[in-house]
Amino acid sequence: MQAHDAMYIGGEWRPAAGPDTIAVINPADEQVIGHVPAGTAEDVDDAVRAARAALPGWAATPPAERGARIAALRDALAARAEEIAATVTAELGSPPQLSAVVHAGLPIVVAGTYAELAATHPFEEKVGNSTVYAEPVGVVAAITPWNFPLHQVVAKIAPALAAGCTTVLKPAEDTPLTAQLFAEAVHEAGLPAGVFNLVTGLGPVAGQALAEHPDVDLVSFTGSTAVGRRIGALAGGAVKRVALELGGKSANVILPSADLARAVSVGIANVMSNSGQKCSAWTRMLIPADRYEEAVELAVEAVAKYVPGERLGPLVNAKQQQRVRGYIEKGVEEGARLVAGGPEAPLETGYYVSPTVFADVTPEMTIAQEEIFGPVVALLRYEDEADALAIANGTVYGLAGAVWGEPEEAVAFARRMEAGQIDINGGRFNPLAPFGGYKQSGVGRELGTHGLSEYLQTKSLQF
Repeated sequence: MQAHDAMYIGGEWRPAAGPDTIAVINPADEQVIGHVPAGTAEDVDDAVRAARAALPGWAATPPAERGARIAALRDALAARAEEIAATVTAELGSPPQLSAVVHAGLPIVVAGTYAELAATHPFEEKVGNSTVYAEPVGVVAAITPWNFPLHQVVAKIAPALAAGCTTVLKPAEDTPLTAQLFAEAVHEAGLPAGVFNLVTGLGPVAGQALAEHPDVDLVSFTGSTAVGRRIGALAGGAVKRVALELGGKSANVILPSADLARAVSVGIANVMSNSGQKCSAWTRMLIPADRYEEAVELAVEAVAKYVPGERLGPLVNAKQQQRVRGYIEKGVEEGARLVAGGPEAPLETGYYVSPTVFADVTPEMTIAQEEIFGPVVALLRYEDEADALAIANGTVYGLAGAVWGEPEEAVAFARRMEAGQIDINGGRFNPLAPFGGYKQSGVGRELGTHGLSEYLQTKSLQF
């Protein structure tokens, strides 16, 4: 049981302004494992004022020194890697190996990239008779989701710090314990007081207060498209910058020249990872009509490896479990062929959903258009390349995707897809490559130099 009663504001742990708390539940056994304060607008205001006060000093700190502080933060996170992994497993339900490699390991790598970028990025350049400066945008509000509780924090806070911004973090209420560990690592790394601040709380209270606060210069949000629209509206009223990483309905396109068995196996693994709770999941598998039934058999074989409670973790809470089961029922109702899984809960305890595969899915079906955010894969057939492209681009989203086939052919197809990050033949994840979407999948990019640029503004001096 982890009981927290304070916010990290101005370099110290301060009692919350109000008495209310949020219970943190382990989704695998439905037991309460901790409490955190339910932050109020007063807590948010304190945090923003601390960030504003710290801004001039941090912005004036030489970039190489900022990089050294981020490197110290990376090292502090690395020293806590086992504790971080265990905490993510407890509050998210992620299987231990995934927690260790992805939830704890990846953020350490990303922090390291920004430690280096802070020291090497060209923050000024000569353009003719002008000197162009890249300067911090100011105070950053980072509002993060529950599905990657540390990675999303680091993907926002590290580039903001590298740019010279000061920050206020409002983590998701389902997974706030990992954010507490991050704040402790920040303190251990010796960042100046007020450069990073943590306020836990509910989205409609603390999140909204942070998004509309007049002294916040940029809001970086990852979450649902519906909430992203709300944040965009709040920020737009004050002509405030936003970076929004929102929903996805990514297409996994298997061209006729592809290694079908590998494409199907990796595609299923992609969706089952994190129990399907990732916006970039390749939830629509597009298959040539003449190999469709072969692919269905391969998908059923592949998904059988993901046993709930073992290789497949639970969903984050009861609401999410019911939501995903509702989508599975909708798929059956609309005429898709259920070939694996189903809406019934596979275990009596825990917020588990059976790994589910639908065949005979058509592009207009709900399960082919809306983000489900669970271990559900829709298999769609296509007649030719033009048909495949129309299906791939036929949603309001455009976050990620995959293409399998002869490399030159696959690249040509991917260039016509309306998505921000596409893997060719199972290409490895690159923490320096920009991540973000087209259309309603968001505004802006995270990771690498493109992620750093989101937190910079440009000034030119003419001589």
